[in-house]
Amino acid sequence: MADRSTQMLLDGLSRAVADPAGVPLFGGKSVPGLFAAGASGRAVAQRCKDEGLLRVVRTETKGKASLDVCTITEKGLAYLLSQVSPKQVLEDFIRTLDAKQSQAGELLMIARHMQAAIDALKLTAERVLEQLHQPAAPPSANGSANGSEAWPGAVLSYLGQREEAAAAEDCPLPELFRHAQLTAHGLTIGHFHDGLRRLVDAGQIYLHPWTGPLYALPEPPYALLVGHEIAYYASKRSV
Repeated sequence: MADRSTQMLLDGLSRAVADPAGVPLFGGKSVPGLFAAGASGRAVAQRCKDEGLLRVVRTETKGKASLDVCTITEKGLAYLLSQVSPKQVLEDFIRTLDAKQSQAGELLMIARHMQAAIDALKLTAERVLEQLHQPAAPPSANGSANGSEAWPGAVLSYLGQREEAAAAEDCPLPELFRHAQLTAHGLTIGHFHDGLRRLVDAGQIYLHPWTGPLYALPEPPYALLVGHEIAYYASKRSV
């Protein structure tokens, strides 16, 4: 049976062969390593470097400490295979591979969510810039810049009907916009947003923010940027 130092050496080489990208020579509380940072672990690590079983591929700085990141050499692999079953080495490698694939899947999901959030923010910013640079439309024959003065009143009536029906949630802006279009067929989202702001200023409605993650925002074009919040719901204000 191998003595304790030899077993530590074999365990460290097994961890090294299972992660060809490199593993810190010594582990810590949050970072796993090839060997423990105690006296015996340092002695075994030095032996591996002296005998060419491991090689340092890079040095990383963690606060005031420097960590040597090592990989196994061909000599180290040959020594490991001469001491332990190749099947055990392969099983260790497969376990590490499975763990890396799981981590990669989680990172990809996070990246997709972040990209969706970025896309939603860009779309909202583009809509705000578009409204800032859009010249005011001339009034039509009936005095409306959008061809109808009736839709704000229809919106207020609709919100009142929802409240009377004891709707559990505030009205989403996409739903409210589609109802407004029943009265003003040529209504644009920009004019819809302008009208909502006027209703808020007149104390007739409340706008409520979207509180979930941005990547989950349904139909982002209908969201309205109000200060530092993204409004996505409306309710009638009681007089």
